[in-house]
Amino acid sequence: MFNRQRIAEIIDQKSELFTNVSDRIWEYAETRFEEFRSAELLCKTLEAEGFTVEKGVAGIETAFIGSYGSGSPVIAILGEYDALSGLSQERGNATHQPIVAGGNGHGCGHNLLGSGSLAAAVAIRHYMEENGIKGTVRYYGCPAEEGGSGKAYMAREGLFNDADFAICWHPQTFNTLMSVSSLANYQVYFKFKGKAAHAAAAPHLGRSALDAVELMNIGVNYLREHIIPEARIHYAITNSGGFSPNVVQAEADVLYLIRAPKTQQVEEIYQRVCQIARGAAMMTETAVDIIFDKACSNLIPNQTMERVMYSNFTELGVPEFDQNEIDFARQIRTTIPDSDKNSELQMISKVLGARGKDLSEQLKNQELSSILMPLMPAARLMSGSTDVGDVSWIIPTVQCSTTCFAMGTQLHSWQAVAQGGTSIGHKGMLHAGKIMAATAIEMLLSPELIAEAKAELVEKLDGTTYVCPIPADIKPAARR
Repeated sequence: MFNRQRIAEIIDQKSELFTNVSDRIWEYAETRFEEFRSAELLCKTLEAEGFTVEKGVAGIETAFIGSYGSGSPVIAILGEYDALSGLSQERGNATHQPIVAGGNGHGCGHNLLGSGSLAAAVAIRHYMEENGIKGTVRYYGCPAEEGGSGKAYMAREGLFNDADFAICWHPQTFNTLMSVSSLANYQVYFKFKGKAAHAAAAPHLGRSALDAVELMNIGVNYLREHIIPEARIHYAITNSGGFSPNVVQAEADVLYLIRAPKTQQVEEIYQRVCQIARGAAMMTETAVDIIFDKACSNLIPNQTMERVMYSNFTELGVPEFDQNEIDFARQIRTTIPDSDKNSELQMISKVLGARGKDLSEQLKNQELSSILMPLMPAARLMSGSTDVGDVSWIIPTVQCSTTCFAMGTQLHSWQAVAQGGTSIGHKGMLHAGKIMAATAIEMLLSPELIAEAKAELVEKLDGTTYVCPIPADIKPAARR
């Protein structure tokens, strides 16, 4: 039997270290494949804690692996640290106040995610040393989860192949296990090239690339009726051809994100979207370049590991918040529309059935969730995507979520940024570190659990082997 409380003590004793790392990454707010300062800070911290660090893995400057110990079993702790563009916001401010207009912000809490995983890895390392436990703990520094699928590139290079299992977490508004399957996705640029001309004097001589983008978008909007309801298609016009309406736009670009429950379904929809793009180019007598950007696989949950993690979550309890934190959460909630709050409660009620209705009633009156959600009997499909999915195809993988934001807070919002740099986020982060570390140690000391988790994954794959959805010739890039 292992000492769960000792694991928690290690994290508590080093809580200031982990909190400072989180806050500095929050301040850096670096986006996909440009997390240079964040990655360097994590590497230096790992080295100071006795880890050997390999930088620039998988050909990505901001990806790394920190290792302690030797031999099997090999524990993979997954860390993220990338931010989102356009979400700059003052920490601890319950009104919308960007630090830099149009600047970046940690709207998905990856400053907390990476630092909480760091706490787990460090606690595992010290507990192993104190108790003479053999094995290896690795912290995988995974960049560009937002729009870059850094883990998929790392999986393509075989970096997870010799690990035995993976553990991760994600900041949320409630305490739960992420017993979900996610949507696989492709992200693709469609770059149209036409011919410039004077829009008034000689419009007949021009060939508008912007017209092609608009026609493509219209075509895809009609396509939505004829794809499976679980699929999602999103787009952003990344180049509208300039700021002069009296010039026929010679260039215009649109970036598409296509999602579906399975990679093959994404591929089928992608091919149809490509046909629409080519049709738009034909209609406007322009040319189109189709440039694959990134992709990720659907997540395969592992119920064996979920039972282990849930047991540790139950024993360790949930984060506890003081009155000042509750008061700040209440202020944040005044900025959140009732529709957002109700949507979250309805989701809980729908997923958990009759018990979910009771929990929704309790959560309705809580500013910060103090409830541990029940363990799901079977995985549900979430409409989002994560490159953790690619890891889960290779080794058994488990994730938890802890309360880091006020109830009703939407991820990818300024409200999430405001809270992610405060003690609310810190408490949820440190608690997640304890849950992950305790889960890892229990697995490490129980070879039969590792074998059972691996057998479950083999059964779910049913003879299918992992193939990275990113083509071999596509390299990681901040922008294309």
